[in-house]
Amino acid sequence: MPSTEQFVQGIRAGDRYLLSRAITLVESTLPAHHKQAQEVIEAVLPHTGKSVRLGITGVPGVGKSTFIESLGQYLITKGHRVAVLTVDPSSVVSGGSILGDKTRMEHLSRSYNAYIRPSASGHSVGGVARKTREAIYICEAAGYDVVLVETVGVGQSSIAVHSMVDFFLLLMLAGAGDELQGMKRGIMEMAHAVAINKADGDNEKAAEQARMEYKRAMHLFPPNPSGWQPKVLTCSALYGKRIDTIWNEVMTYHEQATSSGWWTGQRSQQNVWWMRETIEANLREQFYDDPAIKTRLKELGKEVHDGTMSPFRAGEQLMEMYNKS
Repeated sequence: MPSTEQFVQGIRAGDRYLLSRAITLVESTLPAHHKQAQEVIEAVLPHTGKSVRLGITGVPGVGKSTFIESLGQYLITKGHRVAVLTVDPSSVVSGGSILGDKTRMEHLSRSYNAYIRPSASGHSVGGVARKTREAIYICEAAGYDVVLVETVGVGQSSIAVHSMVDFFLLLMLAGAGDELQGMKRGIMEMAHAVAINKADGDNEKAAEQARMEYKRAMHLFPPNPSGWQPKVLTCSALYGKRIDTIWNEVMTYHEQATSSGWWTGQRSQQNVWWMRETIEANLREQFYDDPAIKTRLKELGKEVHDGTMSPFRAGEQLMEMYNKS
């Protein structure tokens, strides 16, 4: 294992091998790795915060990977260095994950100015890799000025990613049923922009119709706290159409939010939110790792299963036991 100083120097020098190993270190669940991982994060922290963090969500099949590859290639032509952090769904049965994002982003993965890091969501709440936040810091310290974070799908993972990015983009499809009825209101309220993907060929007319429907729906939502008015756009990731328009929208938001102070204020609030999330995650781990709790949990679990004790009373007993330990 490299030393903390070697990690930091390698990350700052753009060493992709040490960059990858550093992210693996912070993702590790081994107690022996935790201390050094925190040392690395603390050491690179002064070199973070200079990127644009863009979250991308959408239902499966909407073309998120194709969109990210198209956007990433466009950004590289404009002189940016792009890091892509994706979270693959882990099997709830085996815990396995495909981690095939580099395959799906074949062209982007070959670019020197792009770094793609797939991570398994494991058992973390909402399907978001627990250490994605730290991975953002490491990529920023390595000089990547745009960080794209792809969610597993629309749901709890979107809420978690929204809390770690500056701009939240919702990708949608036209002609996939009653989109407005099927879309959760909360996800649309979080979006800074909605993009109807696959607006090409025979589908272009349907995409424009869907754009108008979403545009009308967006006007029914409360104003964004930042004062930003989200737009609904169309694009074709496969053919690279209007990708520049979407990025221009991100930059317009960046300019407006920076001048108003919202950009830095929002990041500060996110830092506090993640502090609380870290506390809750650590408490949860400590609770379930307690040997006495493990033993009593099995006993009470059987009683709850057999119906001789309510799950609420069992939970109270376990918490009482943990508080006394």
